[in-house]
Amino acid sequence: MEGRISAFRGSFRRKSGNQMIVHVDGVEDKAKAQALVGKTVVWTAPGNNKKQLKGKIAAAHGGKGAVRVIFETGMPGQSLGEPVKID
Repeated sequence: MEGRISAFRGSFRRKSGNQMIVHVDGVEDKAKAQALVGKTVVWTAPGNNKKQLKGKIAAAHGGKGAVRVIFETGMPGQSLGEPVKID
């Protein structure tokens, strides 16, 4: 399954560096997003190292199928808009 990172989770003034909002392909409502809670998400960094940052889906976010993902470490800004794999 694949998704796309859309934003950092946070308010106008404060962002959570390791929490991201991810839109999953084919998930259009909150009930389907809730079924994904607990699955692992992997983002592969560009470049020669191909470092992989892993996280878990913590909860649904909103009513249109987005999910909140908590990663092990802080995410770089270059990850915005990039695809992720969901296992």
